[in-house]
Amino acid sequence: MARPKLEGDFSREKYHVAKLWQIAFFALNNTATNIFLFGMGFVTYYAAGIAGLAVMTVSTILALMRVFDSITDPIIGFIIDRTETKLGKFRPIMVIGNLILLTAFLLMFNVLHLFPENMQMMVFIVLQFIYIIGYTMQTTVTRAAQTVLTNHPRQRPLFSIFDAVFTLSLFTFGQVYASQYLMGRYGDFTYGYFVELSLTFAAVSALFTVLAVIAIWGKDRKEFYGIEEVNVRTRFRDYWPVLKRNRALQMLVLSAATDKFAAMFMNQQVVQVMFFGILMGNFALSGQFGLIVLVPSLIFIFFGVRYAQNLGLRRALVLFSYIGAISFSILFILMVLFDPEEFALGNWGVLSIAFLILYSAGRAISSLTPSIVIPMIADVSDYETYSSGRYIPGMISALFSFVDKLVSSLTPFVIGALVALIGFGDEFPTVTDEMTTGIFWVAMITALGFPIAGWVISIIAMRFYPLTKEKMAEVQEELNKTKNFILDARDKKRAEAAADPGRGIEEGSEDDDSRR
Repeated sequence: MARPKLEGDFSREKYHVAKLWQIAFFALNNTATNIFLFGMGFVTYYAAGIAGLAVMTVSTILALMRVFDSITDPIIGFIIDRTETKLGKFRPIMVIGNLILLTAFLLMFNVLHLFPENMQMMVFIVLQFIYIIGYTMQTTVTRAAQTVLTNHPRQRPLFSIFDAVFTLSLFTFGQVYASQYLMGRYGDFTYGYFVELSLTFAAVSALFTVLAVIAIWGKDRKEFYGIEEVNVRTRFRDYWPVLKRNRALQMLVLSAATDKFAAMFMNQQVVQVMFFGILMGNFALSGQFGLIVLVPSLIFIFFGVRYAQNLGLRRALVLFSYIGAISFSILFILMVLFDPEEFALGNWGVLSIAFLILYSAGRAISSLTPSIVIPMIADVSDYETYSSGRYIPGMISALFSFVDKLVSSLTPFVIGALVALIGFGDEFPTVTDEMTTGIFWVAMITALGFPIAGWVISIIAMRFYPLTKEKMAEVQEELNKTKNFILDARDKKRAEAAADPGRGIEEGSEDDDSRR
């Protein structure tokens, strides 16, 4: 008896695919959380400048909260793997997560300073706790739901191109909005500045989440949940054995965590202020430069995804990590040898052109490599199903995020410690500060040095990553054979039950007894 094929049901085929708009719109789920990540780069200025908390206090709290953030991942992953609702596995988590994020983000930027001074630190910590829970819920879905979106090797890299374009656009136009529009309107980091910024970011994030929910609506169904007949209930004690056994997960975690650690430095507003506002003498350049390099950056991204489609995600990640490390290394040397202000785009010459090319390459790579990693997590999840027979995308995504966030949690603490060492213990450097030797080296290390180190570690980790393009073809072939075997056995049993209804009822009763 042939099994009826539902619209969009590719269960008997080797690959299941998504429409292009579904991939594009679902990538907005990551953008919806990245908006808040970008916005949190300003919370240090609000907490220290408006609310009056000390620089090291804010930096330490943010670092500790990132550690707590990593702890929430196994919990959310556990919840995702055990979730079965009429609205699917992933959509409820996305919506609830975004609502929590909106609430915490708006309260953090609008009411913290209204509390008595002796309560502000505690309120800030509580809001951070709430924010992190929502953030973890929504970001974990971005990674875990890749398995249901598509498993086609030429389609999975397409998520990277949309995600990278959206992320690059967010940080480009977001920086223009923050450094030119808002700074031009308010003149400094005033209360009005933060109110407008927080309301705008919250509204855009909500819109993107709605579009992402629509995109995954037709894919968030059980027939796309791996090998549905062998799905298992996870336990917390299963996390360590999975991480210990899965070499692909280990190497991807190491590569992605160091990339994230490096990229977070580039996107911190304190680093932007020191690098562009003080070293190069023009903070507005941080936004203007993003617009100038947008087109060359998009070319990098399109080329990168094309390369990944043809030769695999692993080789693409290695190639572009090399490009990023080399470009920033050359730029670091040049800026040490020459006056940084000569690199400003208003002083057109060899150095400013070199800066334009090298920095745009590095910035493009910093957007591309994290986007390449996301569909690679789906590969690792499929590899786990291939190796152990268990479909546990929530657990795989949670393990990835746990280590990723644990490493990247050091970013605000390191920045706070470095600026405190050069005399900024009570407030962060602003565009009105004069350049000193300390500011120069802190800006150079955070804006260029840490990204170089991250890319180098990523290259080393990928040497031990086993999931080549050929290996993934083998994985999908084997998963498809297993799924078809299960479906054929089920169809045979249904056909026998239809031919002999009494036998079918009897067997069904036995099956029900065994399940109980």
